[in-house]
Amino acid sequence: MAGPLSGVKVVELAGIGPGPMCAMLLADLGATVLRIDRKEDAALGIRKPLPYNTLLRNRYPVAMDLKDPQAIAAVLTLVSRADVLIEGFRPGVVERLGLGPQACLGLQPKLVYGRITGWGQNGPLAQRAGHDINYLALSGLLEAIGRADGPPAVPLNVVGDFAGGSLYLALGILAGVLHVRAGGTGQVVDAAIVDGAAHLASTFYGMLAAGLWQTQRGQNLLDSGAPYYDSYVCRDGRYVSVGPLEPKFYAQLLALLGLDAKELPPQDDRAGWPVIRAALAGAFARKTRDEWAVLLEPTDACATSVLSFTEAPLHPHLKARQTFVNIEGVVQPSPAPRFSQTVPATPFGPRAATAQNARLGLTPWLSESELKDWIQQGLVDSS
Repeated sequence: MAGPLSGVKVVELAGIGPGPMCAMLLADLGATVLRIDRKEDAALGIRKPLPYNTLLRNRYPVAMDLKDPQAIAAVLTLVSRADVLIEGFRPGVVERLGLGPQACLGLQPKLVYGRITGWGQNGPLAQRAGHDINYLALSGLLEAIGRADGPPAVPLNVVGDFAGGSLYLALGILAGVLHVRAGGTGQVVDAAIVDGAAHLASTFYGMLAAGLWQTQRGQNLLDSGAPYYDSYVCRDGRYVSVGPLEPKFYAQLLALLGLDAKELPPQDDRAGWPVIRAALAGAFARKTRDEWAVLLEPTDACATSVLSFTEAPLHPHLKARQTFVNIEGVVQPSPAPRFSQTVPATPFGPRAATAQNARLGLTPWLSESELKDWIQQGLVDSS
């Protein structure tokens, strides 16, 4: 594998959502990731055809019966040769399987043992089920998302699962790997989505403490309260987003919309925000979204079209940056971020847990004789 993480070896115990996303992030950047699927349920999470399960790209799976002591011993052999392990079970599950931190770090003292859960490894809710919306609710984020006249808006699980979970786990893993390479020992990384989501809201907790943020939803600068930080419907029913927080950008937006700033309340006059909102709404209603895009996007007015998932890959800017890539017929985001020297390879699509893919996945981990032994023992399908 090419990329800045080339040479880093990761064992991924199959899970859903945040764990696979983290594994994909590491694999996209060049890590060798081996996914251990469970034979009894190799398709986890929301069911979808394998080629479209994009979180499983860029690595090979091996299906094993984790209730079989021989399979557990085999996984521990892989762990002894790994830099990283990723697991996303409820607290205590992997310990009961014999794959907990004590067993794994005992074999590989330099292992970075990455754990991703919603509530964390301890605390009153640690053993409770939950999903992204629940973790956002408890962190304070969900209450702050939405409009003043409605309930909290349900965001995509990007905010909790993937930002508060996967990215924080990846960051913790990389910090752990750096610590090991600086001469330190391995350790456990306890990434809880509720912790990550709360941490993402650090700036808002600071603003609240300073008296600069109101707890009422939809009343603030960045939560749809300010008329110049919102989306507006156009003549064709599509939307344009605006965010000119700085006065010079706001002035440019007004001019391009054909509005006279002298006839409107000052930008930061909260009492005048309804008047400004009405003026902006009336202006945007005069043209279609794409007509406004031609006029506004080449400027510093901080106004851009609200695109759908099907439209985004076709935008000239994203096409120029190759933000999206077609992998085996499926359009999906390219690896990010970008590197000037250690450029990651183009990812390959999700692979089924077949005998051939198991062999391909295990080749970097086992000698040829070891692989033959595993096949003879029935640990790897030979069909």
